[in-house]
Amino acid sequence: MDTKLRDQINSIIDAVDDMTIATVREDGFPQATTVSYISDGSVIYFITSADAQKAQNIARNNKVSLTINRAYDNWNEIEGLSMGGLAVAVTDPKEIEKIGSLLLKKFPQAMQYEPDESGKVQLSYFRIEPKVISVLDYKKGFGHTELIAI
Repeated sequence: MDTKLRDQINSIIDAVDDMTIATVREDGFPQATTVSYISDGSVIYFITSADAQKAQNIARNNKVSLTINRAYDNWNEIEGLSMGGLAVAVTDPKEIEKIGSLLLKKFPQAMQYEPDESGKVQLSYFRIEPKVISVLDYKKGFGHTELIAI
């Protein structure tokens, strides 16, 4: 992947707060969910309740797809990403600490949602390792996409 395309991918990831992630339900149907995320380059992290449907889906099948799109006023400005990758549960305390630092830097308001000491809310941390990225850039023409295998 050339530097210009890598920079464009990272710029889109850095500029947007939410993604739509698709997981596979137990009945085989896809489930799309909007979730806030943080990143380190092209690696995406998200946190969810341990009993959330998406966490259960990932436990059975960790193949996911996601989209991240910049806001736009007209179709000629559409710029976004579609990724396929593997969602991996993060359990290493150092990586969880890193995720927490990234989260507070991007979303300082997250401090008010810190789980209480009762332990009622169990969190799961996930890292998405992209395997394929499709870059949508309608500024280069309607429907223009570039596919990159990682």
